[in-house]
Amino acid sequence: MKVRIDLETCCGHGRCYALCPEVFAEDEEGYPVLTDTTIPPGLEARVRRAADNCPEAAIEIGSAQDAGDP
Repeated sequence: MKVRIDLETCCGHGRCYALCPEVFAEDEEGYPVLTDTTIPPGLEARVRRAADNCPEAAIEIGSAQDAGDP
């Protein structure tokens, strides 16, 4: 699983890093940053929950194959 944040859409509500701090962190201005774009299987459900709870739908989830990874 791969994850991406559309920072042009994000308003910095912070739900993503509140729900899954292992993947999403907060920058100095309160916007999310990714700790890694490839999500380990044990965190997939939490990343999906964070994406589902994003008010702007700024979190995009795809498979590693979608991103062109082997």
